Amino acid sequence: MTVRRVGIVAKQGLVAASEQVSRLGPWLRERGVEAMYERDTAMLAGAAAQGAKTMTREALPREVDLVIVLGGDGTLLAMAARIAQSGRDIPILGVNFGSLGFLTEIRIDELTPSLERVLDGTAAFDERAMLAADAYRKGQQVDSRIVLNDVVFTKAALSRVIELSVSVSGEFVTRVKADGLIVASATGSTAYNLAAGGPIVHPMVDALVLTPIAPHTLTNRPVVIAGSAMVEVHAHASGAPEDIFVTYDGQSGYPLHEGDAVRVRKSARALRLVKAPARGYFQVLREKLKWGER
Repeated sequence: MTVRRVGIVAKQGLVAASEQVSRLGPWLRERGVEAMYERDTAMLAGAAAQGAKTMTREALPREVDLVIVLGGDGTLLAMAARIAQSGRDIPILGVNFGSLGFLTEIRIDELTPSLERVLDGTAAFDERAMLAADAYRKGQQVDSRIVLNDVVFTKAALSRVIELSVSVSGEFVTRVKADGLIVASATGSTAYNLAAGGPIVHPMVDALVLTPIAPHTLTNRPVVIAGSAMVEVHAHASGAPEDIFVTYDGQSGYPLHEGDAVRVRKSARALRLVKAPARGYFQVLREKLKWGER
């Protein structure tokens, strides 16, 4: 993998990242690599970004060979979706500035050595399966997304439990009455799925997870299914229209109408993440979840 242009993206307003953002551009240029800044990120870089190319977050993946994300998992998830939309197969180097990050697992002090390994071709990568979600209304496709973590169906703020019919690869599973339902990838198992009581699934396992949120029937439990399965979720009216929302990776979404269907399957696209040096998945779990500390 030859890296000639590197995109730099920081969480919006993350002043704490200013020093790193300012240092990255000159550091890359000294090594013959062009630094390209996302527009808001260039403001954090100040004088260091003068003369460098800037562009929108949407355009950046089409122009670079690697994206450095400084922030938290939310910033990385948004960029992962944009990379998928661009049709490019470029990796992300995620640097964690938050307190809990399963995806941005590289610490600030590991940024330079991790980037050096990418440039000299010795870096290791994790390949993470993504989810493709297509929404249908009256039999017509109205939306299509590619996400990394999850597709989540939830109730509106004042609504009661919602009802969703769930099928897997054409076989009816159940009609869920709950506060919501999570369809998660293995990578997404440590996101909302974990908070809702779902299982942790190693990201190399080819699986999807169905996790009801506060189910009305306590025997509705999380289910792990084959990664090759197609999950179809139908919305049922539960009072006022637009009581049911579908959200993609916690980044964006919209209300569903009665009879709307969302089909979720493993995407043909995958995301490559630069691995943290000398730190495996279970060490990340121990650090993030503080296992053995209490």
